[in-house]
Amino acid sequence: LVTWKRSCSSCCLLSYRSDRHETSKLNCSERITWKYSLVRDAALRIYPVNLGDEGNYSCEIANSEGNFILFSSLTVIVPPTVSLIQDKSRVAVCQASAGKPAADISWIPASNHSSEEEFHHPNGTVTRVSYFGWGYSSFPSVTCLVTHPAMNQTLVVDLT
Repeated sequence: LVTWKRSCSSCCLLSYRSDRHETSKLNCSERITWKYSLVRDAALRIYPVNLGDEGNYSCEIANSEGNFILFSSLTVIVPPTVSLIQDKSRVAVCQASAGKPAADISWIPASNHSSEEEFHHPNGTVTRVSYFGWGYSSFPSVTCLVTHPAMNQTLVVDLT
């Protein structure tokens, strides 16, 4: 017997009993299933994964050797949407929207004239906005570097 479950009262429970070749699903969407043929492997598959799937899962196996339990934690990473604009007040605005975790933003050339804001969304994602004011400097362009576990992106804006 193999059972996968998430640690909440109304979450999905997926099980397979090999001696009867029986499978059962309770409170599981179509996105949650077995990864392989159950004869070979009882790995869990969640596709496509979404933020609501985050949490702790357990796999319980009972066979003639005894009872075994494996705990696994699922963390969902969401790459941000990145943009860079130049506004009329001589400020470059680099934005990394709705990422999880929050992206890091840096500038080339480095400047003491940058500031940053962060907005936390109800779904757990974060938007980070960085402002680069260049005033009357002679930089021909600035580069915004966005670093995130799911991606890295470089954007350049001309300061003319």
